[in-house]
Amino acid sequence: MSNDLFKNAIALTGGIATGKSTVCNLFKLHGFLTIDADKIAHKLLDQNSAKIATMFGEQYVENGKVLRKELGKIIFSNEENKLKLEAFLHPLIKDEIEIESRIFEEQGKPYFIDIPLFFEKMHYPIPKSLVIYTPKDIQIQRLMSRDNIDEQEAKLKISNQMDIEKKKELADFVIDNSTNLKNLQKEVERIIKEVL
Repeated sequence: MSNDLFKNAIALTGGIATGKSTVCNLFKLHGFLTIDADKIAHKLLDQNSAKIATMFGEQYVENGKVLRKELGKIIFSNEENKLKLEAFLHPLIKDEIEIESRIFEEQGKPYFIDIPLFFEKMHYPIPKSLVIYTPKDIQIQRLMSRDNIDEQEAKLKISNQMDIEKKKELADFVIDNSTNLKNLQKEVERIIKEVL
């Protein structure tokens, strides 16, 4: 595999509910190409729904689509299930990201790959990273209102990921999303100047 595969790529990451998809959409509005690992995962789950049914049970599939919320319940609460799913899904996601990346590299300009677990898994030799940051207390509040869950469940979901402060330290670029959309737009514009 050629080394310049991810030459112009910037990994866009952060924590759950820190605003990754909002930032991705803002970059798209500015004309940047983006690759979304979660979207790819969802597509691959449905393409492989028969395999998921075999691995975890028929009750997690309906009309050829994987019931992600239901599957999530046995993935988040059980390390063995989580690893089993990751071992199957991650190589497929990686192949798909590499295919899209090859196409984007031909443009010769920066693009973003949204990878939620970039620092946790380190499967991607992407040279630069951008972390969408919010302090943990705001992250908890946003996750509670977004997923309509209580504080305990929100904290459990967040604890599945590397601490956001640690990610902030590891990042080449940081976007602060602790206030409002107007500020977030300013932050995105600042980063665009930096990466171009």
